[in-house]
Amino acid sequence: MYDNYGDVMRIIEVKNLCKEYKIAEHNSNLKGYIKHLFSPKYRTLKAVNEISFSIEEGEIVGYLGENGAGKSTTIKMLTGLLTPTSGEVRVNGIIPYKQRVENNYQIGAVFGQKTQLWWDLPVIESFRLIGDLYKIPKEKFKENLEWMIQELELQDLLQKQVRNLSLGQKMKCEIAATFLHQPKVVYLDEPTIGLDVLVKENIRRFIKNVNQKFHTTVILTTHDIKDVEELCDRILLIDQGKLIYDGNITSFRLKYSSHDYVTIYKKENHSFLQEIEIPKEIEILEENKNYIKVKYRPDEIQIIEIIEFFNQFYTIENIETNEEKFEELLKEVYRGHIHVS
Repeated sequence: MYDNYGDVMRIIEVKNLCKEYKIAEHNSNLKGYIKHLFSPKYRTLKAVNEISFSIEEGEIVGYLGENGAGKSTTIKMLTGLLTPTSGEVRVNGIIPYKQRVENNYQIGAVFGQKTQLWWDLPVIESFRLIGDLYKIPKEKFKENLEWMIQELELQDLLQKQVRNLSLGQKMKCEIAATFLHQPKVVYLDEPTIGLDVLVKENIRRFIKNVNQKFHTTVILTTHDIKDVEELCDRILLIDQGKLIYDGNITSFRLKYSSHDYVTIYKKENHSFLQEIEIPKEIEILEENKNYIKVKYRPDEIQIIEIIEFFNQFYTIENIETNEEKFEELLKEVYRGHIHVS
C-alpha cells in the first residue's frame, strides 16, 4: 500500500497505547473480605504502558516477551477485543475497538488452542462456512482454497471431522482458515506449539509463501525462537508492559551480545594447555583430542589474536565461529542480566 507520494504506508499505527486494570487489595480472610465490601481499595496494574510502534504492509514481525509481559493484551487491543485505557491504535486506517465488524473482515487470528473450525463438521464444510461468513467471491474462494490445500498438504484431511484431527493436522487447517479470506493483517499466537518438526517446517514455509503471494502483514507471538529466526524481519521486545527493543535480530545480537565462541580444530592429539599461560581475555570451555572451544568478548580481544596465540602451540586445521545464540540473549534479558534500552 502506498500513499500519494509513493511511500510505503503504515498498516498498523500504535501511539502511546495503555491498558490498565484495577485489582482489588484485601486480606484473604473473612474480615478482609467484609472490610473490602464497605471500604474497597484497589491498585492499578499497567498491563501495557505507553507503547508506540508502526508496522508497514507486508512485514513479518515477532512480538516477544515473557508470559505476563503484555503481549496478549496488546494483540487483543489490535484485534478490537479490548478497548485501550488511553492512546491510539489504527489497523489499515480503522480503529479496531470502534469499528469491530469492519476490522474483523480485514484481519485473521490464531489464538493458542481456540478454534474457528466447527468441531463436528468435516474440514471442507468449515472452510465453506468461513467463505460465506467473509463473503468471499466463489472463484476467489476456490482459487485460494486450492492453493492452500496444496501448500499445507490438506488433501487427505478435507473429509475428516475436526474432532478426529491430530494437533498438527488441526493447526494446519486453522492456519488455512485464517488466511482463506486474504486478510490484510494476521495475528499468530504460538502457531507451532506442541507440533512435530515436519509440521512446524510446513507451517513456517506456508507463512513465508502466503506473505509473498498476498503481501500479508503478520504479527507473531511465540516462545519458539526458531519461528522468529526463520520468519521475522523484525522483532518488538516487550517487558513489564513497556516496549524495550524495536529492530532486527542481527542488530540485537551486535548490540547486546557479550560473548562470541570459536572452535579451533587442531592436528595434535595432545594438550599444551597445562604448560602455557592463557590470556585472561580467553576462557577455555572444552578441549579434547580434536578441538579446543573458546569463549571470548569481541570488545576485549579479536578472533585473529586468538588464532595467532594458539598457532604458536598447535597446527590449526580449521576454525568454526559461533555468535551467542539469540535465545540465550533473550533469557539474559528476561533474567534482568542485560538491560535493553
